[in-house]
Amino acid sequence: MAVEGGSKASEGSETLTASVVGGSGFTGGELLRLLDGHPNFEIAQATSRSAENKTIGSIHPNLRGRTLRFSDPADLESVDVLFAATPHGVAMERIDAFEDAADTVVDLSADFRLDTEEQYEEWYDGHSAPEYLEKSVYALPERNRKELPGAELIASGGCNATATMLGLGPLFDAGLLDGDEQVVVDVKVGSSEGGASGGAASSHPERSGIVRPYAPTGHRHEAEIEGEFGISVSFTVHAVDMIRGASATCHVFPDGPVSKKDLWSAYRDSYAEEPFMRIASGGGGVYRYPEPKAVAGTNYGDVGFELDPANKRIVVFSAIDNMMKGSAGQAVHAANIALGLEETAGLEFQGLHPVGAP
Repeated sequence: MAVEGGSKASEGSETLTASVVGGSGFTGGELLRLLDGHPNFEIAQATSRSAENKTIGSIHPNLRGRTLRFSDPADLESVDVLFAATPHGVAMERIDAFEDAADTVVDLSADFRLDTEEQYEEWYDGHSAPEYLEKSVYALPERNRKELPGAELIASGGCNATATMLGLGPLFDAGLLDGDEQVVVDVKVGSSEGGASGGAASSHPERSGIVRPYAPTGHRHEAEIEGEFGISVSFTVHAVDMIRGASATCHVFPDGPVSKKDLWSAYRDSYAEEPFMRIASGGGGVYRYPEPKAVAGTNYGDVGFELDPANKRIVVFSAIDNMMKGSAGQAVHAANIALGLEETAGLEFQGLHPVGAP
């Protein structure tokens, strides 16, 4: 289905058609923004029941001037890649139709992130298409790059899980942790995590000025972290007064001695060749450690760490934009790799400074 020599692609490369199901939400808008500027994708269709026949710019004002209109999600066109930015439960119900419409499906909900039907019984409310779980490939390239080439069903990771795994991953890769240690994770997230529909807790008068624990225990993203590292993690999430961003602070208590040199070696070894990972760990200036404001609107993940030798504790910091590295950016990054495209294509935005609250 690929169209050779399209207007956006550079000479000798191919143009692929892409659709976004659920394009009127915040994440759907980010997907449309990324695909609109991508050198290898042409947007064929954006669907939305609530915004059918409206232009995408009428819902996403940063995309004003584009003539594409939202269409009915029941009428899917045949495309190379379909990105599903729908609420949990929708993709598993419509996965047959999605796969009929596209060679590659990238789901941004939680519907295909976990490995087994039993996990969905434990962490969600079951699964209506468990036969697809074995086929799906977890998207996060920094943890799963080798599995992505040629993948036909890709599951974009949860934003809170993504921030946590990017922070902890190098410690496991370097053998500084083996899974038996105590790991405590505290995540602060912006209001966009609640989606465009939001709710009473997301209204401005209720959200403004808060640091509100909304998942003290049992957050569903724990399942992704535990599945990746084989650990039991103590995980808490706070809603805070920002729009974009997820910031994870991880407290780790290793069994043996760890030096600052060990930590620098672990993070440099893991991320030296990663195009979207940066280390910010106690240097000079205002932004000495990772914070969401510095990555707002980008696909970057910033990580840092400090060592407290007095109580044998490693403190790990990580920051992402929840709608980019934690969702739409991760999805496009994974699709680039799956399809053999330049993996940074469409994701080169460096962010802004100074910038208001993300």
